Amino acid sequence: MSCNRIDPVVSRRHFLHRAGLGFGSVALSALFGEGVHGAEARPSMPDLSKITNGKGRAKNVIFLFMEGGPSHLDTFDHKPLLNKLAGQPLPPSFRPPLTAMGETKAPLLASQRTWKQRGQSGLWISDWFERVAEHADDLAVIRSCVSDGINHAGGVCQMNTGAVFGGRPSLGAWVSYGLGTRNRNLPGFVVIKDSESTVVNGARNWGNGFMPAVHQGVEFQPTGAPIQHLENPKGVTAQRQSEKLELLRELNREYNAARPDNTELEARIRGYELACQMQAEAPEAVDLSKESEATRELYGLNRKETAVFGRNCLLARRLIERGVRFIQLYSGAGSKWDSHSKMEENHGRLTHSVDQPIAGLLSDLKARGLLGETLVIWGGEFGRTPMSEKGDGRDHNPTGFTLWMAGGGVKGGHAFGATDDLGLYAVEDRVHVHDLHATILHLLGVDHTQLIYPHKGRPERIDLNEGHVFEKIRAS
Repeated sequence: MSCNRIDPVVSRRHFLHRAGLGFGSVALSALFGEGVHGAEARPSMPDLSKITNGKGRAKNVIFLFMEGGPSHLDTFDHKPLLNKLAGQPLPPSFRPPLTAMGETKAPLLASQRTWKQRGQSGLWISDWFERVAEHADDLAVIRSCVSDGINHAGGVCQMNTGAVFGGRPSLGAWVSYGLGTRNRNLPGFVVIKDSESTVVNGARNWGNGFMPAVHQGVEFQPTGAPIQHLENPKGVTAQRQSEKLELLRELNREYNAARPDNTELEARIRGYELACQMQAEAPEAVDLSKESEATRELYGLNRKETAVFGRNCLLARRLIERGVRFIQLYSGAGSKWDSHSKMEENHGRLTHSVDQPIAGLLSDLKARGLLGETLVIWGGEFGRTPMSEKGDGRDHNPTGFTLWMAGGGVKGGHAFGATDDLGLYAVEDRVHVHDLHATILHLLGVDHTQLIYPHKGRPERIDLNEGHVFEKIRAS
């Protein structure tokens, strides 16, 4: 007993309880790289032998999220009838949809794009994605996606967490919980936006919900230092910073020992240690100065209109190489893909900003032998309606839209599912967001029905117990 601290008298039961927490310290030490489990260790991580399906090829995910709702009717879902009926009202044979703005009697709006069949597979892709179209034979295009979110808050929330209301763990958090990290010196789940604008719902889109906070996404900044507050304060040496972190860790461990259910504190302990480790490794991971001129050109870094998203795609590739498990890149942060008016101007600018970077990412991953183990996903929270809004725009459409995947064990060069002849409703192989999440986990080798987190006595899953794997998309 120290002279300035009095340890309270404890009961035998309390003593045994406190002593048992020492085993948690062993696990924590392993997390910090001091034990035998290495980089795969994670607090509250399920038993891999119970959740694996033995079929997954993907090890990593890069989710390219076009926030605001990209128009499937002008990009990946060709509808010739839409142009034939342009200017006319929605035919009475179609059930009027429930739209965000409530306008269902507006005339149909033609697609002004030029469409071609691309690659040996003959996938229809518009001229807004000329560079991505060069990878048509790698794309698995799902044209029958469905969401419950009619507005951006609900749609973005569901595409990220499975529910239209906030508070649940994000898809990246579920992947982190199920599979852990592949590098103890970098986050397992990283989010990068293309501007300082706030994504609808903010950090809840990559939050941990009711899981331990260690599984939440770490946001990298679009400009300057990618990770905020990572550098030492001016005048603070690495040695002094290390000593401060060690003191904080000891204090937190002592405090946490009596509060084992405080996952926020557990994550804070992990966060301090991870920050210290990232001070050494993260600067190298995000340093693009050593990339070749050819690589910079491949991603479009030398052109103003493609430089930002190109940089983010290149960062994603570098982070995947260094063991980051799940990366989400936001294009149009602040719902900029939302095109209730001026569809041509708005979508034209945004597609031009991402087309070359995405194509560069696919080319680079393939050249480095990484595409087979990296699942690349493109999409938004919903699509757009065939009816016009404000004369030259389209409203939200969650009843039928497109998302594509590449790499990671998917069957490239195929289109799956279909919407009706005007692209309003999914009519063939309907794939709900819950099914998408189940399928993504399946491609990662995880049985979504076995990846369970017990919360308040309930066995919670990413798909709210409703999802089914879309088996057709998986390569044989």
